[in-house]
Amino acid sequence: MPLRLAPGPCMSAPGSMPVSLTLSTEGDGYARPVGASRRCTRSACSQPAVATLTYVYADQTAVLGPLATLAEPHTYDLCADHSQRMSAPRGWNVLRLAPDPATIEPTHDDLLALADAVREAGRPVPPPEPGPPALHLVKSPPVSGD
Repeated sequence: MPLRLAPGPCMSAPGSMPVSLTLSTEGDGYARPVGASRRCTRSACSQPAVATLTYVYADQTAVLGPLATLAEPHTYDLCADHSQRMSAPRGWNVLRLAPDPATIEPTHDDLLALADAVREAGRPVPPPEPGPPALHLVKSPPVSGD
């Protein structure tokens, strides 16, 4: 299978450092950057992406939401500046699902929840109690007396 570069935000911007590529295990034939953070897809912008823009042509709607977990074709990753200044074509609606990028920081409660989850995952699993295995009674369905 020939190696193809993934379209859109996966490719490195002109003037940026080249990224290592690996063949996708997803079977789509696209190469994925290894160890590269996603950048804004606007020309000459090298800021980190914080939101993903998707156009829904059938509804004439531009949807600006949180940064997608995977870079996909036909979506555009935008930095904080470009996501704030984004506009849609005339007659289109803009649906903004992303919160203000300046306010996206973990709170004290988020950090405590994360620490609790890490502690819980690190606890050893207790061994099973010694003795005979537990038995479960299973009722068989009634037999019809034809």
